[in-house]
Amino acid sequence: VQLQAFGGGLVQAGGSLRLSCVASGRTFSTYVMGWFRQAPGKEREIVGAILWTGGTTYYSASVKGRFTISRDNAKNTMYLQMNSLKPEDTAVYYCASSNKWGININDYTYWGQGTQVTVSS
Repeated sequence: VQLQAFGGGLVQAGGSLRLSCVASGRTFSTYVMGWFRQAPGKEREIVGAILWTGGTTYYSASVKGRFTISRDNAKNTMYLQMNSLKPEDTAVYYCASSNKWGININDYTYWGQGTQVTVSS
């Protein structure tokens, strides 16, 4: 499975961005896809995840109510709609996929290359 994330950029605090993650290859085994982020000097952390079938979602406490994960199975694409962005949301955002449910980094097998999101104050 190959994943490609894009859509990052520079935005002012309070603004919005939408990230996309396109999956290709042997995607039929995908059970869950997730968004992670890594800020400078910090460990990579989960932002949220979505079941590929059914669409059940999980969000970390820091983004719940502001971010929304969705997917388009026909396009093999997952989205991360980010609203009310804060400077502390600044990070490189990665998408990942797994054939089992999980919210930890080690639960995910395939990773995209990351896209930078910078929120200015």
